[in-house]
Amino acid sequence: MDSPEGRRSGLAAHPLPPHLEERVRVVGEGTPGPGPVIYWMRMAVRGHENPALDTALHLARALRRPMFVYHALSERYPYASDRHHRFILEGARDVQAELAERGIAHAFHLERPEHRGAHLKTLGAGAALVVTEDVPVAPLAGWTRSLARAIVAPVWAVDASCTFPMRRVPASSVDRAFRFRKATAEGRTERIEAGWTDEEPHRRPLLPDLPFEPLDLAIADLDALVARCEIDHAVAPVPHTPGGSDAGYRRWREFVDSGRLAAYARTRNDPLRDGVSRMSPYLHYGQVSPFRIAREAMAVGGDGAKKYLDELLVWRELAWAFCAAHPEHASIEVLPEWARATLAEHEGDERPALPSWETLARGRTGDALWDAAQRSLLTHGELHNNVRMTWGKAFIGWTPDAATALARMEDLNHRYALDGRDPASYGGLLWCLGAFDRPFSPETPILGGLRPRPTHGHARRLDPIAYAARTGRAALLRPPRVAVIGAGIAGLACARTLVDHGLEPEVFDKGWRAGGRCATRESRDDPQFRFDHGAQYFSARSEPFRRLAASWAHDGLIAHWPGRILRVEGRSVTPADPGDRWVGVPSMAALPEHLASDLDVRCGVRIRSASRVDGVFLLRSDQGREFGPFDAVVVTTPPAQAVSLLEASPALAAAAGRARLLPCQTALLGFDRRIEIDADALLTADTIIDWAARDSGKPGRPAGERWVVHAAPGWSEQHLEEDPGRVAEALVDAFGDLLERLGAPRPEPTSRTVHRWRYARVAKGPGAGTAALADPSIGLLWAGDGVFGEARLEAAWLSGVAAAARLLALDLRGPERTGGPPSAPPGAPVRQTDLFG
Repeated sequence: MDSPEGRRSGLAAHPLPPHLEERVRVVGEGTPGPGPVIYWMRMAVRGHENPALDTALHLARALRRPMFVYHALSERYPYASDRHHRFILEGARDVQAELAERGIAHAFHLERPEHRGAHLKTLGAGAALVVTEDVPVAPLAGWTRSLARAIVAPVWAVDASCTFPMRRVPASSVDRAFRFRKATAEGRTERIEAGWTDEEPHRRPLLPDLPFEPLDLAIADLDALVARCEIDHAVAPVPHTPGGSDAGYRRWREFVDSGRLAAYARTRNDPLRDGVSRMSPYLHYGQVSPFRIAREAMAVGGDGAKKYLDELLVWRELAWAFCAAHPEHASIEVLPEWARATLAEHEGDERPALPSWETLARGRTGDALWDAAQRSLLTHGELHNNVRMTWGKAFIGWTPDAATALARMEDLNHRYALDGRDPASYGGLLWCLGAFDRPFSPETPILGGLRPRPTHGHARRLDPIAYAARTGRAALLRPPRVAVIGAGIAGLACARTLVDHGLEPEVFDKGWRAGGRCATRESRDDPQFRFDHGAQYFSARSEPFRRLAASWAHDGLIAHWPGRILRVEGRSVTPADPGDRWVGVPSMAALPEHLASDLDVRCGVRIRSASRVDGVFLLRSDQGREFGPFDAVVVTTPPAQAVSLLEASPALAAAAGRARLLPCQTALLGFDRRIEIDADALLTADTIIDWAARDSGKPGRPAGERWVVHAAPGWSEQHLEEDPGRVAEALVDAFGDLLERLGAPRPEPTSRTVHRWRYARVAKGPGAGTAALADPSIGLLWAGDGVFGEARLEAAWLSGVAAAARLLALDLRGPERTGGPPSAPPGAPVRQTDLFG
C-alpha cells in the first residue's frame, strides 16, 4: 500500500490539508512546468465534494497558477456505446454548468471524426501538474500511467470515490467483508461525520490556448454528436436513467423522502418491489458524492439506513480496495486458492450445450428467470443486485471454465450496465466465482465447493413471469409505434435492435422473403439448384459486428469461406487478399432468416407512400392498403426508392436524391462437371465481368458445379433493360473467355438464369458523415448501405443499428401505458418520477 510520505517530490513546499493528503498517489514524479494546474476529470464528474478537484484548486492557489478542468470523452474506452456516451455527456453538461457557477474554467472535448488528437499530452507538456482521479481499473489506470510517461509534469491520482481512502486499507483486510468492516469502521465514521468543505478558486476562470474547440454542452445536440461517434450504436441510451448530478440527487431524494431508505432492510432483496436506490450509475461516474450520500443516510438512521450504509461503505469500498490491491482483478488469479482449485477440479463435469454470445446477450437461453435478468441489463442498463448474483453463477455452467465464465460475465455486464467497468462490478462478478466468500459443502456438480445459487431455486421466491413482465418493458415512458420499410439487412438490424429495447416494430418488404440482396435463388424441384445470387460473402471489421459474426459461427449460421480468390487483369493473374470472408450456411439467406426470426415482418407488401397526418405516419401500399398509425418510420430502401418515402422531410428526401446505387446483371450458371481452375472465385477488371464465384464450393452447399457471375457496373447499367436471354449469352461468353485466359476449356452450362439487381452497388452516398440520417422533429429516418456509403453487408447492419439508436434517443411518444421501469411496483401507473428519478 502507498503511504503519504515521499509522495510529493518537487512540491513539498506546498503541503496539502490532511483530508486531501491521505488520498493522493503520485503516478509520475515529474518536474513542474510553467503552465497551469490541470484537473483531468474522468470518474468524479461533479463540481462539489470532489477531492481531485479540491486538490487541483489547492495546488493552483499554493503555486499561484491558473487551474482548469479538462474533461474529454473518448471513442476508445471498452464497451463504448450510445448508452454510456449519452449518460456521460449528460453528466458533463451538468458539471459544466456547476463549474461555471463556481467560477472554475472548464473545457470539454468529444472524440469523433475530424475531432481527434492527443490533446491532453499537448496540454500537459508544460503544465505545472496534472491531477486526476485514482480509479484502479482498466483502462483508466493504464491511461494515467501512459500520461505520466508521456509528459514531464508530475501526475497525481486522487481517491475521489471512497470515504475511507482505498490505498490506506491494509492488504490483509480486502479479502473478506468482515475484515474490511473491522479495519475501516472507526476511520470511516470519523471521515463521514467530519463533512466536506469545498475549496474555492483563487482567481477568475481562464482557459489556456487549446488544441481543440471545446464543446458548449448547454446548447449541443447530444443525440447528433453521439451518432457521429464511432462506437457501438446497438446499445441504446436508457431514458428513465438520465445522467448528471441533478438527476442523481433527484433519484436519491425521492428514495429517502418516500421512506424507501427506511424500509431498505426489508425490501431490498425483492426485485418486484421498489426497494433499492438505483444510484450505482451515478456513483460509478462520480456524478453524486458518496460522502454526501453516506452523511444523509446516516442522518436518517434505523435498520434500513444501516443496511444501506453497509452496502455503500463496506461492500462497495471493499471492491475498490480489492481492485487497488490486485491490479490483475480482471483475472481468476485473484480468486481464493480454494475457489480456483474446486473450479478446476470440476471443469470436466458434464455441462449442457454452451450457448452463444448472442443467445446470452439477447436473453434467449430458455431459462425464464435468467433471461428476464438479462433483459433488464439489455434494455434498462441495470440489474437488481440480488438477481445479479444468481445471473452470474449461471455462467459457470454455460462456459467451459472459470476464466471464460468471468470473461463472459464481464462482457455482458460492462457492455450493458450503466454501472459496468466499476470496481464494484468486479467485486460482484468475482463473488460469483468465490471471491469474498468461503467454501460450501457438500460439493455440487460444476460449482464444486462454491456457494450454489441455481435459477430454479431463486424462482421459488421470485416469480419469473412477473419479473419478465417488468424487465421486458421498453425503457421509454410511451414506446413509439414504429414502421420499418425494407427487410434487407439494414431493416432487420434496425428492427432487431428496437425489439431488444422493448419496442414492437412492424417491418414491410416488397419481396417474398426477408433479406434484400443477402439472397439465395433456389428451386423446390431441384435441390441442387441453389445460388447466392446477391451478396457473395461478408466481412466483419468493426468490433460489434465481429462479435456477432463469431456468435453466428458458434450457432452454425455462418462459416468462414476459405476459398482461393484470383485477381485477373489482362494476362496477369495474382492471388487476391484472402481477407476475413464469411458466408451463410447453408446459404446466404440463412442470416436474414435468423435476424427476422422474432420480428413482425410482412413480406409481399410494397409501401408506396409514408404520409404524415395529424402528427402520425400512415403508410399506403401499391394495392391501396393502409397501415398505421406510426409515431416513427425508418426507411431502409435504396436511395431511388427512398426519395418518395421520405417526402415528409425535404432534407432527408434531398439527401436520398444525392445518393446513387449502380445495377448488377447476374448470371447463375450450372455445369455437369467441375471447372478445373485453381480458384474458387475470380476478380477481374474486364468491361463485362467483375466477379465470378464457384458457389457450390462454399461451406454447406449441395453437390454440383454452380457459378455466380456478376457483370461490371458500367456494363450492367448499359444493358439494364436488355432481354435476359441476350444478357445470359453475353455473360456466358465473357465467362468462357475468362476461363480460357486461365488455361481452362470453355465450358457449356447445363442451366443458365439471369437476375437483374437494379440497385446493387453504392456509387455515391449522401455525404452525411453518419451511418444513418434522421429528422428528429417528425421521427423519420433513413438507413442502409446507401446512407453509409459502402456496399457491404456489415455497412448495412451498422446503418440499421445506428438508425435504431437515433430513434430510441428521440423524444417520441406512443400510446399511454401503465407499468414503470424495473424498479416500480407491479401494476403501478407510470409517473414521471418513476422513469426520471
